[in-house]
Amino acid sequence: MVTATFRFYEELNDFLAPKRRKQEFSVPCARRATTKHMIEALGVPHTEVELILVNGESVGFDRILEDGDRVAVYPRFEAMDVTPLLRVRDHPLREMCFVADAHLGGLAHMLRMLGFDTLYDNHFRDDDIVAICEHDGRIVLTRDRELLKRRAVTHGCYVHALKSEAQLREVVERLDLARSAKPFTLCLHCNVPLRPVDKASVIDRLPPKVREHYARFSICDACGRVYWEGSHFRNMRRLLDGVLANADGDPAALDESEGRRKTE
Repeated sequence: MVTATFRFYEELNDFLAPKRRKQEFSVPCARRATTKHMIEALGVPHTEVELILVNGESVGFDRILEDGDRVAVYPRFEAMDVTPLLRVRDHPLREMCFVADAHLGGLAHMLRMLGFDTLYDNHFRDDDIVAICEHDGRIVLTRDRELLKRRAVTHGCYVHALKSEAQLREVVERLDLARSAKPFTLCLHCNVPLRPVDKASVIDRLPPKVREHYARFSICDACGRVYWEGSHFRNMRRLLDGVLANADGDPAALDESEGRRKTE
């Protein structure tokens, strides 16, 4: 029997049994067990891990554990570039396009508000999400730990919060999204880029008060929805201002966006 000592850092401790959090602990390992096998056996999805050190050396998920190994496991690093140290995957988790599971519709909607390409369908099954992740290289957003343990899911984020606004704050902060946000540039329904459109070309589709009070419009070429800066837009902007400000973003950037309210 092989015995290894583990230490998990930062938010990875949330996945551990309370008595194992924020401290070293030794566990027996099956012969020829890999780092990935043991990390997930202890409750931590591999998608939450960005760096593994065994006896001070960076290793991959396929490293076979030996008796007496000391294993340090780290989450994503946002304050520094750890690319030269990485062995668990080819590059850090920085490709900011997402697929959200069926329970995260509100979060998916808000990420689109921020301009992040986010696929969502409340009929997605786990197998559908895995296939999309594998084909498109998207980051899986879910509250299902077992989904994140799938071998084909190389990039994922376990969402701890229960309510949509708190989930958005969590994801923005954990993945450092504030600096790359482009609010109100995607269709909230279709997830495709909006384009500016002349008022004259859509005027027959606008409610009378909108025709009178608004001058700037965008359209989604996929579904035909028209967006303008109505009260719904202003409410969304206040929400995003708060999220980005708390994440050290630049809320003033929202004032320069082409945000719109859609026609129903």
